[in-house]
Amino acid sequence: MVLGFCAGRFIVSEVPISLGADDFVLFGVARQFSQDRAGLDVRWKALQSEAHPDRFAAQSASAQRQALQWSVRINEAYQRLKDPLRRAAYLCELAGMPIQAESNTAMPARFLMQQIEWREALDDASALHEVESLQAEVAAFRTQALADCAQALDTEHDPARAVALVRSLMFVERFIDDIERRRDQLPSQAST
Repeated sequence: MVLGFCAGRFIVSEVPISLGADDFVLFGVARQFSQDRAGLDVRWKALQSEAHPDRFAAQSASAQRQALQWSVRINEAYQRLKDPLRRAAYLCELAGMPIQAESNTAMPARFLMQQIEWREALDDASALHEVESLQAEVAAFRTQALADCAQALDTEHDPARAVALVRSLMFVERFIDDIERRRDQLPSQAST
């Protein structure tokens, strides 16, 4: 239960938390990849209800500003924690292994070949069932890569391995968007 603010810190269960605390501390959950989404949703709603700026409308400008800062901070943490890919990247960063997707584009040769095959299959797809088949294949890859992230981060405590998986998943997420766009371009027809 959130009790309020004290000296710029958020009081959660009588323990002050600073704005700089990591997302897991803020939400009171274990620092691990595997998270209960429903639990995160409940915790987010509870934190937001306590820190929402409207609750501080009758208080000083400073208290209102703090409430706004906390509300933004809680929303940012929630967005990171609820999304498996962002959560994995965040855990890697906390472990001192940033993803560096902009500056490090190296990928394993096997995954590069997979990307090429998927791209060719998407370019060649002329029927909805072909796009749906590719979509299912990529979704299965994504599911397995997320399971591998959980193992790398929670079981093996190997953030370096997780970094490579996250970078692969970043491509997969963009490719899933490409598949959806391609699917939308095809004439509607019953899938076979």
